[in-house]
Amino acid sequence: MLVLAVRRCMTDWIGSTFTSDTGWNHLETLVDIRDRMAGTDGEREAAEATREALAAHCGDAWLDEFDEQGWERGSTVLEAAGETYTERDEVIALPRTPAGDATGDLVDVGYGLPEDFEDANVDGNVVIVDSNVPSWYDRYIHRREKYYHAVEAGAAAFVYRNHVEGCLPPTGSVGNATHPIGQIPAVGVSKEVGSRLLRRAEDDEVSVTVEADVYDATSQNVHATLGPDTDEELLVTSHVDAHDIAEGAMDNGAGTAMVVELASVLAERQDELDSQIHFIAFGSEEVGLDGAGYDASKRNLDDVTAVLNLDGVVQARTLKFYTHGFDTLENAVTEVADRYGHPVSITPEQGPHSDHWEYVKWGVPGYHVTSETSGEGRGWGHTHADTLDKLEQRDFREQAILLTDLAVDLASDDFTVAHASPDDIAAALEREDLAEGMQITGDWPY
Repeated sequence: MLVLAVRRCMTDWIGSTFTSDTGWNHLETLVDIRDRMAGTDGEREAAEATREALAAHCGDAWLDEFDEQGWERGSTVLEAAGETYTERDEVIALPRTPAGDATGDLVDVGYGLPEDFEDANVDGNVVIVDSNVPSWYDRYIHRREKYYHAVEAGAAAFVYRNHVEGCLPPTGSVGNATHPIGQIPAVGVSKEVGSRLLRRAEDDEVSVTVEADVYDATSQNVHATLGPDTDEELLVTSHVDAHDIAEGAMDNGAGTAMVVELASVLAERQDELDSQIHFIAFGSEEVGLDGAGYDASKRNLDDVTAVLNLDGVVQARTLKFYTHGFDTLENAVTEVADRYGHPVSITPEQGPHSDHWEYVKWGVPGYHVTSETSGEGRGWGHTHADTLDKLEQRDFREQAILLTDLAVDLASDDFTVAHASPDDIAAALEREDLAEGMQITGDWPY
Protein backbone atom coordinates (compact mmCIF):
# COMPACT_ATOMS: atom_id res chain seq x y z
CA MET A 1 0.00 0.00 0.00
CA LEU A 2 2.85 2.38 0.83
CA VAL A 3 4.43 1.81 -2.60
CA LEU A 4 1.11 2.50 -4.31
CA ALA A 5 0.64 5.68 -2.29
CA VAL A 6 4.14 6.91 -3.22
CA ARG A 7 3.54 6.16 -6.89
CA ARG A 8 0.21 7.95 -6.77
CA CYS A 9 1.85 10.98 -5.15
CA MET A 10 4.54 11.02 -7.83
CA THR A 11 1.94 11.12 -10.58
CA ASP A 12 -0.71 13.33 -8.99
CA TRP A 13 0.72 16.32 -10.86
CA ILE A 14 -0.17 14.66 -14.19
CA GLY A 15 -3.86 14.51 -13.30
CA SER A 16 -3.75 18.08 -12.02
CA THR A 17 -2.10 19.27 -15.23
CA PHE A 18 -4.55 17.45 -17.47
CA THR A 19 -7.47 19.12 -15.69
CA SER A 20 -5.85 22.53 -15.30
CA ASP A 21 -7.31 25.69 -16.86
CA THR A 22 -4.41 27.92 -15.82
CA GLY A 23 -2.57 28.18 -19.12
CA TRP A 24 -5.67 28.02 -21.30
CA ASN A 25 -7.28 30.87 -19.36
CA HIS A 26 -4.17 32.96 -19.94
CA LEU A 27 -4.32 32.13 -23.64
CA GLU A 28 -7.86 33.52 -23.71
CA THR A 29 -6.62 36.66 -21.96
CA LEU A 30 -3.95 37.18 -24.60
CA VAL A 31 -6.15 36.64 -27.64
CA ASP A 32 -8.79 38.97 -26.24
CA ILE A 33 -6.24 41.82 -26.26
CA ARG A 34 -6.10 41.33 -30.04
CA ASP A 35 -3.38 43.78 -31.19
CA ARG A 36 -0.10 42.73 -29.55
CA MET A 37 2.18 44.22 -32.19
CA ALA A 38 5.72 45.01 -31.03
CA GLY A 39 5.99 48.36 -29.27
CA THR A 40 2.23 48.93 -28.90
CA ASP A 41 0.01 49.43 -25.86
CA GLY A 42 -1.50 46.02 -26.58
CA GLU A 43 1.87 44.30 -26.34
CA ARG A 44 2.47 46.09 -23.04
CA GLU A 45 -0.95 44.99 -21.73
CA ALA A 46 -0.17 41.39 -22.67
CA ALA A 47 3.23 41.59 -20.97
CA GLU A 48 1.71 42.96 -17.78
CA ALA A 49 -0.96 40.24 -17.77
CA THR A 50 1.77 37.63 -18.21
CA ARG A 51 3.78 39.17 -15.39
CA GLU A 52 0.78 38.88 -13.08
CA ALA A 53 0.15 35.28 -14.14
CA LEU A 54 3.76 34.26 -13.53
CA ALA A 55 3.94 36.11 -10.22
CA ALA A 56 0.97 34.07 -8.97
CA HIS A 57 3.14 30.95 -9.19
CA CYS A 58 6.70 32.22 -8.85
CA GLY A 59 6.18 34.77 -6.07
CA ASP A 60 7.69 37.55 -8.15
CA ALA A 61 7.90 38.57 -11.79
CA TRP A 62 9.17 41.68 -13.49
CA LEU A 63 9.41 43.56 -16.78
CA ASP A 64 12.66 44.61 -18.45
CA GLU A 65 12.11 47.41 -20.98
CA PHE A 66 14.15 48.14 -24.09
CA ASP A 67 13.96 50.60 -26.99
CA GLU A 68 12.07 49.42 -30.05
CA GLN A 69 11.46 50.65 -33.58
CA GLY A 70 7.76 51.43 -33.72
CA TRP A 71 5.82 50.88 -36.94
CA GLU A 72 2.12 51.28 -37.70
CA ARG A 73 0.37 50.31 -40.91
CA GLY A 74 -1.52 52.98 -42.83
CA SER A 75 -3.47 52.57 -46.05
CA THR A 76 -2.23 50.27 -48.82
CA VAL A 77 -3.26 50.51 -52.45
CA LEU A 78 -2.30 48.32 -55.40
CA GLU A 79 -3.43 49.33 -58.91
CA ALA A 80 -3.33 46.87 -61.78
CA ALA A 81 -5.19 46.29 -65.06
CA GLY A 82 -7.55 49.18 -64.43
CA GLU A 83 -8.54 47.94 -60.97
CA THR A 84 -7.72 49.31 -57.52
CA TYR A 85 -7.07 46.89 -54.64
CA THR A 86 -7.06 47.99 -50.99
CA GLU A 87 -7.22 46.35 -47.55
CA ARG A 88 -10.82 45.42 -48.38
CA ASP A 89 -9.42 43.26 -51.18
CA GLU A 90 -6.95 41.41 -48.93
CA VAL A 91 -3.96 43.69 -49.64
CA ILE A 92 -1.92 44.78 -46.58
CA ALA A 93 1.47 46.34 -45.92
CA LEU A 94 4.11 44.05 -44.41
CA PRO A 95 5.41 45.30 -41.05
CA ARG A 96 8.40 47.62 -41.29
CA THR A 97 7.95 48.25 -44.96
CA PRO A 98 8.86 51.83 -45.81
CA ALA A 99 6.13 54.18 -46.92
CA GLY A 100 6.30 55.09 -50.58
CA ASP A 101 5.12 54.60 -54.14
CA ALA A 102 6.47 52.21 -56.75
CA THR A 103 5.52 51.48 -60.34
CA GLY A 104 6.78 48.78 -62.69
CA ASP A 105 5.82 45.67 -64.60
CA LEU A 106 4.44 42.83 -62.49
CA VAL A 107 7.04 40.04 -62.61
CA ASP A 108 6.24 36.57 -61.25
CA VAL A 109 9.26 35.00 -59.54
CA GLY A 110 7.35 31.91 -58.42
CA TYR A 111 8.56 30.52 -55.12
CA GLY A 112 11.25 33.19 -54.83
CA LEU A 113 14.14 30.73 -54.79
CA PRO A 114 17.54 32.35 -55.38
CA GLU A 115 17.66 31.00 -58.94
CA ASP A 116 14.17 32.38 -59.66
CA PHE A 117 15.49 35.92 -59.26
CA GLU A 118 18.44 35.20 -61.55
CA ASP A 119 16.11 34.11 -64.36
CA ALA A 120 13.60 36.99 -64.10
CA ASN A 121 13.59 40.62 -65.27
CA VAL A 122 13.37 42.09 -61.77
CA ASP A 123 15.27 45.40 -62.05
CA GLY A 124 12.89 48.34 -61.70
CA ASN A 125 9.82 46.13 -61.60
CA VAL A 126 7.29 44.89 -59.02
CA VAL A 127 7.91 41.26 -58.10
CA ILE A 128 5.24 38.86 -56.87
CA VAL A 129 6.43 35.80 -54.93
CA ASP A 130 4.65 32.83 -53.32
CA SER A 131 4.81 32.38 -49.54
CA ASN A 132 5.74 28.69 -49.63
CA VAL A 133 8.75 26.64 -50.68
CA PRO A 134 8.37 23.51 -52.86
CA SER A 135 8.74 20.18 -51.08
CA TRP A 136 11.51 19.14 -53.45
CA TYR A 137 13.73 22.09 -52.52
CA ASP A 138 16.58 21.30 -50.13
CA ARG A 139 16.01 24.07 -47.59
CA TYR A 140 13.51 26.58 -46.25
CA ILE A 141 13.53 30.05 -47.80
CA HIS A 142 12.28 32.62 -45.31
CA ARG A 143 10.09 35.55 -46.38
CA ARG A 144 12.83 38.03 -45.53
CA GLU A 145 15.34 36.19 -47.70
CA LYS A 146 12.95 36.44 -50.64
CA TYR A 147 12.51 40.14 -49.91
CA TYR A 148 16.25 40.84 -49.85
CA HIS A 149 16.81 38.86 -53.04
CA ALA A 150 14.27 41.23 -54.59
CA VAL A 151 16.07 44.25 -53.12
CA GLU A 152 19.45 43.08 -54.39
CA ALA A 153 17.99 42.43 -57.85
CA GLY A 154 16.75 46.03 -58.03
CA ALA A 155 13.01 45.46 -57.58
CA ALA A 156 10.82 48.52 -57.10
CA ALA A 157 8.34 46.74 -54.81
CA PHE A 158 7.65 43.31 -53.31
CA VAL A 159 4.27 41.52 -53.37
CA TYR A 160 4.04 38.49 -51.07
CA ARG A 161 1.31 36.08 -52.20
CA ASN A 162 -0.16 33.61 -49.72
CA HIS A 163 -0.23 29.99 -50.88
CA VAL A 164 -3.11 29.16 -48.51
CA GLU A 165 -6.66 29.53 -49.77
CA GLY A 166 -9.27 31.54 -47.91
CA CYS A 167 -8.80 35.23 -48.86
CA LEU A 168 -6.02 35.55 -46.27
CA PRO A 169 -3.27 38.10 -46.95
CA PRO A 170 -0.04 37.05 -45.19
CA THR A 171 1.90 39.35 -42.91
CA GLY A 172 5.47 39.20 -41.59
CA SER A 173 8.18 41.80 -41.14
CA VAL A 174 10.94 43.02 -43.41
CA GLY A 175 14.03 44.96 -42.33
CA ASN A 176 16.92 43.80 -40.16
CA ALA A 177 18.90 44.82 -37.10
CA THR A 178 21.04 47.34 -38.97
CA HIS A 179 18.18 48.82 -40.98
CA PRO A 180 14.90 48.09 -39.12
CA ILE A 181 12.85 49.64 -41.92
CA GLY A 182 13.10 47.87 -45.26
CA GLN A 183 14.35 49.37 -48.50
CA ILE A 184 11.37 48.92 -50.87
CA PRO A 185 7.58 48.84 -50.34
CA ALA A 186 6.32 45.37 -49.42
CA VAL A 187 2.73 44.15 -49.32
CA GLY A 188 0.95 40.86 -48.69
CA VAL A 189 -1.91 39.65 -50.86
CA SER A 190 -4.22 36.67 -50.55
CA LYS A 191 -3.82 33.69 -52.85
CA GLU A 192 -6.98 34.69 -54.63
CA VAL A 193 -5.95 38.32 -55.25
CA GLY A 194 -2.50 37.13 -56.31
CA SER A 195 -4.05 34.75 -58.84
CA ARG A 196 -6.20 37.55 -60.25
CA LEU A 197 -3.19 39.85 -60.54
CA LEU A 198 -1.21 37.22 -62.41
CA ARG A 199 -4.12 36.42 -64.70
CA ARG A 200 -4.86 40.04 -65.56
CA ALA A 201 -1.65 42.01 -65.08
CA GLU A 202 1.45 39.81 -65.36
CA ASP A 203 4.14 41.67 -67.34
CA ASP A 204 1.92 44.78 -67.38
CA GLU A 205 2.49 47.94 -65.35
CA VAL A 206 1.20 48.01 -61.77
CA SER A 207 1.65 50.49 -58.94
CA VAL A 208 1.98 50.03 -55.19
CA THR A 209 1.34 52.78 -52.62
CA VAL A 210 2.04 52.22 -48.94
CA GLU A 211 1.46 54.54 -46.02
CA ALA A 212 3.11 53.71 -42.70
CA ASP A 213 4.04 55.58 -39.53
CA VAL A 214 7.53 55.06 -38.07
CA TYR A 215 8.18 56.19 -34.49
CA ASP A 216 10.29 55.55 -31.36
CA ALA A 217 8.77 52.99 -29.01
CA THR A 218 9.57 50.63 -26.15
CA SER A 219 8.98 46.93 -25.71
CA GLN A 220 9.60 44.64 -22.74
CA ASN A 221 10.53 41.13 -21.68
CA VAL A 222 8.70 39.40 -18.84
CA HIS A 223 10.83 37.50 -16.28
CA ALA A 224 10.21 35.12 -13.39
CA THR A 225 12.23 32.36 -11.70
CA LEU A 226 11.62 29.13 -9.79
CA GLY A 227 13.83 26.67 -7.97
CA PRO A 228 17.14 26.97 -6.17
CA ASP A 229 19.18 30.16 -6.48
CA THR A 230 21.94 28.76 -8.69
CA ASP A 231 24.21 30.57 -11.12
CA GLU A 232 23.25 28.10 -13.82
CA GLU A 233 19.78 28.51 -15.29
CA LEU A 234 17.46 26.72 -17.68
CA LEU A 235 15.63 29.32 -19.78
CA VAL A 236 12.00 28.47 -20.57
CA THR A 237 10.85 31.02 -23.11
CA SER A 238 8.17 32.23 -25.51
CA HIS A 239 7.22 35.53 -27.15
CA VAL A 240 4.24 37.58 -26.08
CA ASP A 241 3.92 39.83 -29.15
CA ALA A 242 1.87 38.95 -32.22
CA HIS A 243 0.98 40.44 -35.57
CA ASP A 244 -1.76 43.03 -35.46
CA ILE A 245 -4.10 41.44 -38.00
CA ALA A 246 -5.27 38.50 -35.86
CA GLU A 247 -5.59 37.11 -32.34
CA GLY A 248 -2.13 35.54 -32.44
CA ALA A 249 -3.40 32.35 -30.78
CA MET A 250 -0.97 29.97 -32.48
CA ASP A 251 1.82 32.52 -32.89
CA ASN A 252 2.45 32.80 -30.09
CA GLY A 253 -0.27 33.12 -27.52
CA ALA A 254 -0.17 29.36 -26.98
CA GLY A 255 3.58 29.44 -26.29
CA THR A 256 3.28 32.14 -23.64
CA ALA A 257 0.25 30.44 -22.12
CA MET A 258 2.31 27.24 -21.97
CA VAL A 259 5.08 29.07 -20.11
CA VAL A 260 2.49 30.14 -17.53
CA GLU A 261 1.16 26.56 -17.29
CA LEU A 262 4.67 25.17 -16.77
CA ALA A 263 5.33 27.75 -14.06
CA SER A 264 2.14 26.62 -12.32
CA VAL A 265 3.08 22.93 -12.42
CA LEU A 266 6.77 23.40 -11.65
CA ALA A 267 5.94 25.54 -8.63
CA GLU A 268 4.51 22.32 -7.13
CA ARG A 269 7.62 20.33 -8.13
CA GLN A 270 10.34 22.74 -6.99
CA ASP A 271 11.92 20.17 -4.70
CA GLU A 272 12.83 18.17 -7.84
CA LEU A 273 14.80 21.04 -9.40
CA ASP A 274 18.57 21.11 -8.96
CA SER A 275 19.07 24.36 -10.88
CA GLN A 276 17.04 27.50 -11.33
CA ILE A 277 14.44 27.79 -14.08
CA HIS A 278 14.16 31.26 -15.56
CA PHE A 279 10.95 31.98 -17.46
CA ILE A 280 11.08 34.72 -20.11
CA ALA A 281 8.23 35.91 -22.33
CA PHE A 282 10.00 38.06 -24.90
CA GLY A 283 8.72 41.15 -26.61
CA SER A 284 9.22 42.03 -30.26
CA GLU A 285 9.99 38.58 -31.66
CA GLU A 286 8.00 39.16 -34.82
CA VAL A 287 10.11 42.11 -35.92
CA GLY A 288 13.58 40.58 -35.62
CA LEU A 289 13.93 38.62 -32.33
CA ASP A 290 14.61 41.97 -30.64
CA GLY A 291 13.62 41.02 -27.10
CA ALA A 292 15.70 37.86 -27.12
CA GLY A 293 18.63 39.69 -28.68
CA TYR A 294 18.46 42.34 -25.98
CA ASP A 295 18.39 39.72 -23.22
CA ALA A 296 21.18 37.58 -24.69
CA SER A 297 23.45 40.61 -25.10
CA LYS A 298 23.42 41.30 -21.34
CA ARG A 299 23.37 37.72 -20.03
CA ASN A 300 26.36 35.53 -19.13
CA LEU A 301 25.65 32.80 -21.66
CA ASP A 302 28.03 30.39 -19.91
CA ASP A 303 25.47 30.21 -17.10
CA VAL A 304 22.64 29.17 -19.43
CA THR A 305 22.50 25.37 -19.36
CA ALA A 306 19.90 25.20 -22.14
CA VAL A 307 17.00 27.08 -23.73
CA LEU A 308 13.54 25.54 -24.02
CA ASN A 309 11.78 27.92 -26.42
CA LEU A 310 8.06 27.41 -27.04
CA ASP A 311 6.92 29.00 -30.30
CA GLY A 312 4.20 27.25 -32.27
CA VAL A 313 3.11 24.65 -29.72
CA VAL A 314 -0.50 23.39 -29.70
CA GLN A 315 -0.99 24.04 -33.44
CA ALA A 316 -1.10 20.27 -33.79
CA ARG A 317 -1.09 17.35 -31.37
CA THR A 318 2.50 16.18 -31.92
CA LEU A 319 5.32 18.35 -30.61
CA LYS A 320 8.23 19.07 -32.95
CA PHE A 321 11.69 19.79 -31.54
CA TYR A 322 14.54 21.49 -33.39
CA THR A 323 17.66 20.39 -31.51
CA HIS A 324 20.35 22.29 -33.49
CA GLY A 325 22.83 19.44 -33.61
CA PHE A 326 22.89 18.84 -29.84
CA ASP A 327 22.56 15.07 -29.53
CA THR A 328 22.10 15.28 -25.76
CA LEU A 329 19.00 17.44 -26.24
CA GLU A 330 17.63 14.93 -28.71
CA ASN A 331 18.21 12.10 -26.23
CA ALA A 332 16.43 14.02 -23.46
CA VAL A 333 13.31 14.50 -25.59
CA THR A 334 13.32 10.87 -26.68
CA GLU A 335 13.48 9.69 -23.06
CA VAL A 336 10.45 11.80 -22.09
CA ALA A 337 8.50 10.68 -25.16
CA ASP A 338 9.27 7.03 -24.39
CA ARG A 339 8.27 7.55 -20.77
CA TYR A 340 4.75 8.47 -21.86
CA GLY A 341 4.52 6.47 -25.06
CA HIS A 342 3.81 9.76 -26.77
CA PRO A 343 5.14 10.47 -30.28
CA VAL A 344 7.33 13.50 -30.95
CA SER A 345 9.07 14.81 -34.04
CA ILE A 346 12.76 15.73 -33.87
CA THR A 347 14.70 17.80 -36.40
CA PRO A 348 18.42 17.85 -35.55
CA GLU A 349 19.26 20.72 -37.91
CA GLN A 350 19.60 24.45 -37.27
CA GLY A 351 16.44 26.56 -37.05
CA PRO A 352 17.32 30.27 -36.94
CA HIS A 353 13.80 31.69 -36.85
CA SER A 354 12.70 32.16 -33.25
CA ASP A 355 13.96 33.55 -29.95
CA HIS A 356 16.16 30.59 -29.02
CA TRP A 357 18.42 31.58 -31.91
CA GLU A 358 19.85 34.62 -30.10
CA TYR A 359 21.43 32.10 -27.69
CA VAL A 360 22.00 29.07 -29.92
CA LYS A 361 23.98 31.08 -32.48
CA TRP A 362 26.66 31.60 -29.79
CA GLY A 363 26.71 27.89 -28.90
CA VAL A 364 24.12 27.66 -26.12
CA PRO A 365 22.23 24.34 -26.35
CA GLY A 366 18.65 25.10 -27.23
CA TYR A 367 15.34 23.75 -28.45
CA HIS A 368 12.78 25.37 -30.65
CA VAL A 369 9.56 23.56 -29.73
CA THR A 370 6.74 23.86 -32.23
CA SER A 371 4.15 21.44 -33.70
CA GLU A 372 4.26 18.84 -36.44
CA THR A 373 1.76 20.23 -38.95
CA SER A 374 0.82 19.06 -42.42
CA GLY A 375 1.27 21.11 -45.56
CA GLU A 376 3.86 23.70 -46.50
CA GLY A 377 4.70 26.93 -44.74
CA ARG A 378 2.84 28.59 -41.87
CA GLY A 379 -0.70 27.56 -42.73
CA TRP A 380 -2.99 29.95 -40.83
CA GLY A 381 -0.04 31.60 -39.11
CA HIS A 382 0.62 35.27 -39.90
CA THR A 383 -2.93 35.67 -41.25
CA HIS A 384 -6.34 36.82 -39.99
CA ALA A 385 -7.09 33.15 -39.35
CA ASP A 386 -4.62 32.72 -36.46
CA THR A 387 -7.45 32.44 -33.95
CA LEU A 388 -8.22 30.50 -30.79
CA ASP A 389 -10.80 28.22 -32.39
CA LYS A 390 -7.99 26.46 -34.32
CA LEU A 391 -6.48 25.09 -31.09
CA GLU A 392 -7.51 22.18 -28.86
CA GLN A 393 -7.35 22.33 -25.06
CA ARG A 394 -6.66 18.57 -25.03
CA ASP A 395 -3.47 19.15 -27.04
CA PHE A 396 -2.46 21.97 -24.72
CA ARG A 397 -2.78 19.76 -21.64
CA GLU A 398 -0.99 16.77 -23.17
CA GLN A 399 1.90 18.92 -24.31
CA ALA A 400 2.11 20.61 -20.90
CA ILE A 401 2.72 17.22 -19.28
CA LEU A 402 5.56 16.32 -21.65
CA LEU A 403 7.16 19.76 -21.46
CA THR A 404 6.94 19.87 -17.66
CA ASP A 405 8.77 16.56 -17.31
CA LEU A 406 11.34 17.65 -19.90
CA ALA A 407 12.00 20.86 -17.94
CA VAL A 408 12.48 18.89 -14.72
CA ASP A 409 14.96 16.59 -16.47
CA LEU A 410 16.87 19.53 -17.95
CA ALA A 411 17.10 21.18 -14.51
CA SER A 412 18.53 18.03 -12.91
CA ASP A 413 22.13 17.50 -11.83
CA ASP A 414 21.97 14.28 -13.84
CA PHE A 415 21.62 16.29 -17.05
CA THR A 416 24.63 17.92 -18.66
CA VAL A 417 25.07 19.18 -22.20
CA ALA A 418 28.21 20.85 -23.50
CA HIS A 419 28.02 24.22 -25.19
CA ALA A 420 29.17 24.42 -28.79
CA SER A 421 31.48 27.10 -30.12
CA PRO A 422 30.13 29.81 -32.43
CA ASP A 423 32.41 28.31 -35.09
CA ASP A 424 30.58 24.98 -34.69
CA ILE A 425 27.21 26.66 -35.26
CA ALA A 426 28.51 28.65 -38.22
CA ALA A 427 29.90 25.48 -39.79
CA ALA A 428 26.57 23.72 -39.32
CA LEU A 429 24.77 26.60 -41.03
CA GLU A 430 27.18 26.34 -43.93
CA ARG A 431 26.66 22.57 -44.21
CA GLU A 432 22.90 22.97 -44.15
CA ASP A 433 22.96 25.68 -46.83
CA LEU A 434 21.49 28.30 -44.50
CA ALA A 435 24.44 30.69 -44.39
CA GLU A 436 23.86 32.38 -47.74
CA GLY A 437 20.29 33.30 -46.91
CA MET A 438 21.27 34.70 -43.50
CA GLN A 439 23.99 36.79 -45.12
CA ILE A 440 21.50 38.22 -47.61
CA THR A 441 19.03 39.18 -44.87
CA GLY A 442 21.72 40.72 -42.65
CA ASP A 443 21.33 38.04 -39.97
CA TRP A 444 24.81 36.47 -40.25
CA PRO A 445 26.57 37.26 -36.95
CA TYR A 446 29.96 35.65 -37.51
